[in-house]
Amino acid sequence: MQLEVDGHQTYAATGGRPFDPAKPVAIFIHGAGMDHSYWQLQSRWFAWHGWSVLAVDLPGHGRSDGEPLTSIAGMAAWIGRLMDAAGVATATLIGHSMGAAVALEAASLLTGRIDRLALIGVSETIPVHPALLKAAEANDPKAYDLMTAWGHGASAKMGRNKVPGIWMLGGARALLARNKPGVLYAGLKACDDWQTGVVAAGRIDCPTVVVCGTQDVMTPAKKGKALAARIADCRQVVIRDCGHMMMQEAPDAALDALIESLSPV
Repeated sequence: MQLEVDGHQTYAATGGRPFDPAKPVAIFIHGAGMDHSYWQLQSRWFAWHGWSVLAVDLPGHGRSDGEPLTSIAGMAAWIGRLMDAAGVATATLIGHSMGAAVALEAASLLTGRIDRLALIGVSETIPVHPALLKAAEANDPKAYDLMTAWGHGASAKMGRNKVPGIWMLGGARALLARNKPGVLYAGLKACDDWQTGVVAAGRIDCPTVVVCGTQDVMTPAKKGKALAARIADCRQVVIRDCGHMMMQEAPDAALDALIESLSPV
């Protein structure tokens, strides 16, 4: 599905079903350097179980035009404009990593328009290792290697994928390598600069779930727990033997966490 946001063509996958804003709407927001394809299983399940889905490509990512946005606050405001372009009054936001920070800030900003919130692989801040930032700024392929290595848990590195012949780490690296110059750095720098998570968490007034992995070194589970404690109506789900890339490392568990926590209101 193509939408025009801020004068640019924006792509959003709808899970294989026509988009109908009259249904409960779930908006999936990807992490730095990723795109809508990271949500394939989760977005399709929601689309075929009574929801309308927008798995967006943020500006400059995937099939979306425009320059990448350079702050979490800017991306959060953009989500509101995306909703306006799609004719969506209220929505459930589901975000991963940078996308979770965006979802948190958007729920804080868009008072009354967000009815459920799911934050996957998130913490109060998302600091980025200087070596990764430096490589991304230089458009050095080493950035893809570092993100792939640090983003996946030990089990994923041992061929955990249930589908024979599918190389989980290789697929993630290839997706990162498809980014235009500067896109990955813009997202990582936005994460590193983000310091308002605590304030945003205190403003959330909708039911929320925080999903963490026990092997996540980018946003450790204990930091996700600390964020969850700041949100009034929040539960935490911890996925064992799983790193930061939960939708690929433990797709069924990640989907189950969403199904159990989110329901149309």
